[in-house]
Amino acid sequence: MRYLDEFSNPDLAKKLVDQIHEVTTRPWAMMEVCGGQTHSIIRHGIDQLLPDEIEMIHGPGCPVCVTPLEMIDKALAVAAQPGVIFCSFGDMLRVPGSSEDLFRIKSAGGDVRVVYSPLDALNLARENPDRQVVFFGIGFETTAPANAMTVYQAKRLGIKNFSLLVSHVLVPPAMSAIMESPTCRVQGFLAAGHVCCVMGTHEYPPLAEKYQVPIVVTGFEPLDILEGIRKTVIQLEEGRYELENAYPRAVPADGNKPAQEMLNDVFDVTDRTWRGIGVIPQSGWKLSERYAEFDAEERFRVTDIHTAESTLCRSGEVLQGLIKPHECAAFGRECTPRNPLGATMVSSEGACAAYYLYRRLELVGS
Repeated sequence: MRYLDEFSNPDLAKKLVDQIHEVTTRPWAMMEVCGGQTHSIIRHGIDQLLPDEIEMIHGPGCPVCVTPLEMIDKALAVAAQPGVIFCSFGDMLRVPGSSEDLFRIKSAGGDVRVVYSPLDALNLARENPDRQVVFFGIGFETTAPANAMTVYQAKRLGIKNFSLLVSHVLVPPAMSAIMESPTCRVQGFLAAGHVCCVMGTHEYPPLAEKYQVPIVVTGFEPLDILEGIRKTVIQLEEGRYELENAYPRAVPADGNKPAQEMLNDVFDVTDRTWRGIGVIPQSGWKLSERYAEFDAEERFRVTDIHTAESTLCRSGEVLQGLIKPHECAAFGRECTPRNPLGATMVSSEGACAAYYLYRRLELVGS
């Protein structure tokens, strides 16, 4: 309970807000990379407490949101096959594919199961040797070590009926892609603390130097975010562009070395498609040759599935920080959490879902 109280203290929050107002003299636009940070900002009204000169741009840091539509369709194709137990975390079940979602596959008789760890899926494979068990491995560097460990264990234990549908993406290449876009307005970043818990902070100083933007590693509670914003504004005002760690209680500079070793063993870096953004070179992981036998795409021959996004949905522009969710004409009308057009509305960390949950009464129809 200590951290819940300590990092949500309203008196300390007011002091930080006051300090941010005191140091801000010019307009600045900064991006929080993580969807969890976006939800905290909108839920607590942090963006409304900031000076008018500061704009928070919501970045592509929601793992469900950036999973490409073609990968969702591949998951649906695998899950619909007889003899398959398809396992996923719960937030993927309602993400729309081209024509349906995993819930509809389940209602049509597919064996789709929500698990709380990829190791649960591996246990299902051991308990059901006559079935093929597939785990949908998505997300950033945060969730990848557990998925890598599961594949490592499957190989070590000789479990042949387990495979992984991989859609892992990496944060630093996405930040580079954002900064190199001709429409980029980002002048500073709040980096995702949980990613840095795994990978450390060594990848960020070169980005700060190359693009001349401050990068502040930030947590997820209100005081964490306000402190991250304060440090970013100070750097911007002083003309500095450095890495700062505003989340030292959780993020060591070196990250988690055993996790990194496991990732380097099981995965190879590859180009990845990001939903709404496109292909970003060297921005994801795939299974290495040592573990290629556990690749669900190859096992179920779904590598050639290609798709097209909804013409109504502007989630790609939301993910790039070009528009706010309510600036999409479908927001709160054709697109709601019950009938989502894109992953940014259905995901628990999506920017559209955050605006719908906390701001729709003031935004819809405005």
